[in-house]
Amino acid sequence: MIDSSAFQGKKAAYYTLGCKLNFSETSTFGKMLEDMGVITAKKGEKADICLINTCSVTEVADHKCRQAIHRMVRNNPGAFVIVTGCYAQLESENVSKIEGVDLVLGANEKAHLIQYLSDAWAQNGDAASLHQHYSVKTKEIKTFQPSCSRGNRTRYFLKVQDGCNYYCTYCTIPFARGNSRNPSIQSLVAQCEQAAAEGGKEIVITGVNIGDFGQTTHERFIDLVKAMDQVEGIKRYRISSLEPDLCDDDLIEYCAQSRAFMPHFHIPLQSGSDEVLKLMHRRYDKALFAHKVNLIKEKMPDAFIGVDVMVGCRGETPECFEECYEFLKSLPVTQLHVFPYSERPGTAALKIPYVVDEKEKKKRSKRLLELSDQKTQEFYAQYIGTEAEVLFEKAPRGKAMHGFTKNYIRVELSPALAKEEYDNQLIKVRLGDFNHDKTALKAELEVKGS
Repeated sequence: MIDSSAFQGKKAAYYTLGCKLNFSETSTFGKMLEDMGVITAKKGEKADICLINTCSVTEVADHKCRQAIHRMVRNNPGAFVIVTGCYAQLESENVSKIEGVDLVLGANEKAHLIQYLSDAWAQNGDAASLHQHYSVKTKEIKTFQPSCSRGNRTRYFLKVQDGCNYYCTYCTIPFARGNSRNPSIQSLVAQCEQAAAEGGKEIVITGVNIGDFGQTTHERFIDLVKAMDQVEGIKRYRISSLEPDLCDDDLIEYCAQSRAFMPHFHIPLQSGSDEVLKLMHRRYDKALFAHKVNLIKEKMPDAFIGVDVMVGCRGETPECFEECYEFLKSLPVTQLHVFPYSERPGTAALKIPYVVDEKEKKKRSKRLLELSDQKTQEFYAQYIGTEAEVLFEKAPRGKAMHGFTKNYIRVELSPALAKEEYDNQLIKVRLGDFNHDKTALKAELEVKGS
């Protein structure tokens, strides 16, 4: 039995690390607590409840999680501290031992946050340091927590899938999230309709391995895309990430002529060397990846294509890295998300003998980041002087407003031109020159859009 009176008037602070899926889930946690009468603490206010949603994709991520937990405990003395997310699943007992942490919830338990919190308060009082931790083994992670929320953003983030069956040699995510699972298309469409009723115009589709949608319900991802495309009121959809082998040609064809799916793809490559891809146990080769990229650009010449690439993984010899660099240089991709390989306990990659030192990883990262900047700026430069519709997001007082075009060009509107009523509105602008740090194009107002 949940005693809702115990929640009334309490203030909560949230901190999220990691991917868009985590941000979506944190927003859902916030909504769950809000429905129980909990208020979100303003900046600088002491919170009664602190929730940290963690990531564990690298050792650096683990370190940042520990830092965030210590900071939240220090800044909110006496608060009830809850830790959840991937790091909490993988290291639940160790996290529970951190001073000030009261409750640790793994991947299966976080969906029942309110119940666990209520039970803990009922047993021990809301200010006690409980050090309770709950997490089941990976094979027992079966719950799916729905999430369609925008938090303090304009765009909604819709979780359509969780978990992963791929077990790449360098990755701990399947252990932290469990096997692939999903809700029904019908339930997801209902969430899109609700977002539209609330005034939402753009939805970002999130998950761990989105293209693997259907493991639970035996439906297909392309059928989900087609059903969502029919929801009136939603003007834009973006697919956050699709594995190359799951980015079907017919899906690309459909998106190219769809009403609301944007010419924007994010496809993880990880390595541009077939030798390294085999060591990683990835399910494609360079030829398949190049085919997907070239087909997208053939069907949608304006498409923005983001690519994940890992540097310095075990087995990546200098020759393999050069092969990767030249491959990426040759492709019509827009931006690279570059991250160095991190040793993860329990992964099969630790059996690969060739190790790249940290200094070399940094050198390789720097080269790929410079290539990424060059490609992104060349892509942006093509559109200077053209007209585009931009979905703007609210800006802090006195700061420039930002938004994105259909093909994910970041656009900046100066404070002199920005108006509060532009928030969550599609505004037609003329794209001007680069801003001062070349992270966006300046907007010149043309005609107010819908």
